[in-house]
Amino acid sequence: MSAPRVRFAPSPTGPLHIGGVRTALYNYLLARKMGGTFILRIEDTDQTRFVPGAEEYIIETLKWCGLELDEGPGVGGDYGPYRQSERKGMYREYAERLVAEDKAYYAFDTPADLEEMRERMGKQGNAAPKYDAVTRQYMKNSLVLSADEVKTRLDAGEDYVIRLKMPRNEEVRFEDAIRGWVQFNTKELDDKVLLKSDGMPTYHLANVVDDHLMKITHVIRGEEWLPSAPTHVMLYKYLGWEATMPTFAHLPLILRPDGKGKLSKRDGDKMGFPVFPLDWKEAESGTVTASGFRERGFFPGAFLNMLAFLGWNPGTEQEIFSKTELIEAFTLERIGKSGARFDFEKAKWFNQQYYRLKGNEELASLIQPKLEERGFITDAERLTTIAGLIKDRITFLEDYWQEGHYFFEAPTTYDDQVAAKRWNADVIHTLDAYAAILEQKQEVSATEAKEILQAVLEQLGLGMGKVMQGVRLAITGVGAGADLMEIISILGPKEVISRIHKAKDTLKQEA
Repeated sequence: MSAPRVRFAPSPTGPLHIGGVRTALYNYLLARKMGGTFILRIEDTDQTRFVPGAEEYIIETLKWCGLELDEGPGVGGDYGPYRQSERKGMYREYAERLVAEDKAYYAFDTPADLEEMRERMGKQGNAAPKYDAVTRQYMKNSLVLSADEVKTRLDAGEDYVIRLKMPRNEEVRFEDAIRGWVQFNTKELDDKVLLKSDGMPTYHLANVVDDHLMKITHVIRGEEWLPSAPTHVMLYKYLGWEATMPTFAHLPLILRPDGKGKLSKRDGDKMGFPVFPLDWKEAESGTVTASGFRERGFFPGAFLNMLAFLGWNPGTEQEIFSKTELIEAFTLERIGKSGARFDFEKAKWFNQQYYRLKGNEELASLIQPKLEERGFITDAERLTTIAGLIKDRITFLEDYWQEGHYFFEAPTTYDDQVAAKRWNADVIHTLDAYAAILEQKQEVSATEAKEILQAVLEQLGLGMGKVMQGVRLAITGVGAGADLMEIISILGPKEVISRIHKAKDTLKQEA
């Protein structure tokens, strides 16, 4: 395969769905693996849906994900401009060429005309009326009107659109890189509008023209665009570009966690997980309307790792991939046809694995600013040790406090359930004897802390399992956490003794 040229072509109409980012990712991975070019093209032909700030949001999202652009807005390239609104002048040429070659036509129908047609067809039993090879014979278009009348209407400045003249009964076949051979019959298709009355092209015309002029080799996009593919194939044929038509690859849907339907923003809002990779703020009000993966504390690498597996698999048991490894492993052939369920718990698992892979010093550097916000200053070496002890228990950075608060401050509360079950006379006797020995120490290692506790228990005739949770409760306030002996070593004898006394004063001995 020669070096591919691929594009991510979103519309700047609001928040970027997770499915859109997956499309960008798969395009990026193919380009990087094959030494190709990854392009961003902003498809803003529908000005009625344009949202200020959306383009900047898209670019910021790609930057956060680490999907570097080779061409696009703000980057440049030899095939710009990369906003369709700035390419408006070139589309009419191709639409008019198709009209001249009897492959498209002018249609002067008003909204009322179209509605009347739909009602008439509906009464005739047509459940899905459309403007096609049959109905166009009864409409106001240049295939029905005389040449003189068409000229008169055009000269008068009457509103019109240009529609593709779809054959009445012809098979359209193309090979999809994911789905194999796909076939449509044109009798099931309508005559798509190519050029709107305001002179702007529709998605269909602009998409094909731009892909051709930008020398796009692969069109990787969502399954929802599969019904549009035969229209695009016909356009390549009509324009004489069949030899350079790109390879199509239509990605499977991303489904709700229950597998029932396509994942939507509403699903995320209802079920408590993000659907967008970044927070989205309405341009006018500035209010946040969607929570993002960045704001939830996901690493970009973990997000991409999770996203890659929503439709693709490497063919091995490996699940954790760096971006470089994803590039090396990625192929279109390993993308499935069936919808992929989004599982937020699995997404969290990926993030957790990324924390575990981080070095203790790096994790400490991430925790340090958060700790300082709470008013705690801890030397780097100590914090690095703490980071190593809690990183297996962290899913998001904010979890460090819940999982390790007892390293920085003495307990102010104690777990009621643990206290009710585990705080008793044996625990108090153990703590008294343990504190007495610690009084003689300036510092203690984790190994020494355990040896002292074992000696105390042997002297009292108690088993470790009987008192361990109660001892932990006194020192940390909770019934589970990092290795207790390591905690004792980090806190030091003086602090541990102080906490033992505080626990005895606070907790009541079980009757």
